Amino acid sequence: MVGTGGPVATFSVWDYVVFAGTILLAAGIGLFQAIRGRKETSSAEFLLGGRQMTAVPVAMSLTASFMSGITVIGTPAEAYRFGAAFWLFGFSYAIMSAITAEVFVPVFYRLGITSAYEYLELRFSQPIRIIGTSMYIVQTALYTGLVIYAPALALNQITGLDLWGVLVATGAVCIVYCTLGGLKAVIWTDVMQMVIMLAGFVAVIARGAVLQGGLTNIWEDARKGGRLVAFDFDPDPLKRHTFWTIVIGGSVMWTSIYSINQSQVQRYISCKTLGHAKMSLYVNMVGLWLTVSLAVFSGLTMFSIYKNCDPLANGDVDTPDQLLPYLVMDILAVYPGIPGLFVAAAYSGTLSTVSSSINALVAVTVEDFILPVFKNLTEKQVSWMNMGLSVFFGALCIGMAGIASMMGSVLQAALSIFGMISGPLLGLYLLGMLFRTPNSIGGLVGMIIGLVLTLWVGIGAQIYPPTAEKTNPLPLTTAGCNNTMGENYTTPATWTTPVTLTPQPDLRPPLADSWYSLSYVYFALLGTLTTMVSGLLVSSITGGCKQEKINPDLFVKMSDLICFSWCSKSEESDVTEKAAGEFHMDAENPTFADSDKTSKNVEMATKL
Repeated sequence: MVGTGGPVATFSVWDYVVFAGTILLAAGIGLFQAIRGRKETSSAEFLLGGRQMTAVPVAMSLTASFMSGITVIGTPAEAYRFGAAFWLFGFSYAIMSAITAEVFVPVFYRLGITSAYEYLELRFSQPIRIIGTSMYIVQTALYTGLVIYAPALALNQITGLDLWGVLVATGAVCIVYCTLGGLKAVIWTDVMQMVIMLAGFVAVIARGAVLQGGLTNIWEDARKGGRLVAFDFDPDPLKRHTFWTIVIGGSVMWTSIYSINQSQVQRYISCKTLGHAKMSLYVNMVGLWLTVSLAVFSGLTMFSIYKNCDPLANGDVDTPDQLLPYLVMDILAVYPGIPGLFVAAAYSGTLSTVSSSINALVAVTVEDFILPVFKNLTEKQVSWMNMGLSVFFGALCIGMAGIASMMGSVLQAALSIFGMISGPLLGLYLLGMLFRTPNSIGGLVGMIIGLVLTLWVGIGAQIYPPTAEKTNPLPLTTAGCNNTMGENYTTPATWTTPVTLTPQPDLRPPLADSWYSLSYVYFALLGTLTTMVSGLLVSSITGGCKQEKINPDLFVKMSDLICFSWCSKSEESDVTEKAAGEFHMDAENPTFADSDKTSKNVEMATKL
């Protein structure tokens, strides 16, 4: 009986048909794009879609790229166990979209770069660019492995699908359409996958509403269970989720993901105009709101159904990440094909993220490592290299799935990875874009200090997980189960993981309940601030930026920080503004450009 525990149904023939059909459709889009663009074999076409993409499909691709299978499976489990506080990330998405669209997009679009890390060489030095690219590759490979493994493990134990068979199939499909179709195939496949992901959530919520007597009853059950207490204004940075950790820390974390991550940068610089690039981020913001709202409400629906019988405590599932697949098989198995749709939704998220990662990894490898060394490669050789690297990185991401399996709860682990590595990188970019003083020594030292600190706290938190007092899991019971393991048993407060990286130590060091308990959402903020402060101090000590001439396009300009109507200003107006002098935020002496630079700015603006 629904909601009372015990084994659930497995996949029917129709479920397999729906699931397989979705995977084949994704591969078919890649083949279609390959045939359609068979005459366009340039690297720019493969990696940037010929820079002719429009706002809406790019926006849906931006949303799908990080609204992955981890979101489909992890966010409802988060709402089920910890309440609706995760929905507050909607504020973070709005702040992130504005910062990325108004600060980072104009700079990257103006420079006409392919790899986001080209900026680091233009502003600082080639070694910093190589280090930044290497950090991105490590981060992306590990994250993508987590994206592939976690949904596969959860769905394997619920549906009976072979774990490694699905892993290899997932990677193979992504490799096919990334290799053949390039960025256009990735973006248009993401559009299809985004629709399927949202349909999966709607199916769960609709069926739950029918079983529970309406959405009002689901909401009331969530309120009685304490799941709607989202606005916790406690300033304690050690508490896992509060209003401040999510809005402040979350904004910096998501900015680090969207503003400088190659997977995202590559999408919005593929737009045909700056207006389309900016608009794609604002449309993406609405997509993120819709996705997180449906995911959280799916979690509240799950709580309403299992409020008297927690499947995790009852032993029906082994990890929190299996809760939603278990719910789907429990309530939707009576409709053949619908569970298959949900599995397709989870794997659509996985496919979109993996394909985005593969395409971005190829771009940074070619632009940052290969072309600077082998400068005389023909266009055909570069195209073959792009395809070969797509196969290589697809295989690498599958291989990384084994390591990713040891990271714990998929949602928190995924966001922690970005916080630890992208935070210091974001600090480095802001250092370069907002201040003229920082030099390459200051940038390098600042980034290293920021990275050391974030890795220290992040790895420490993995070894010594925060206590229940800081994570604040909400109570669940098995009193209403048909076959319980104990009377009125309440679920443990800690995350259950499929594989434990390190056994929980009996003796916790003093740092375990202070430094290592820092909210994972603050990792990116810690890295960003540390990098910027350290970079400014070291640059000042080492003499600052001694370059006589720095390309003004490398800095954020006053004209970048205003809305769309200003983007269509005439060139004459732009030239006048540039001639009057560029205003840059200078750590030591904010000033207008001198007359010599002014004349060069006028010349450059005229060319633009």
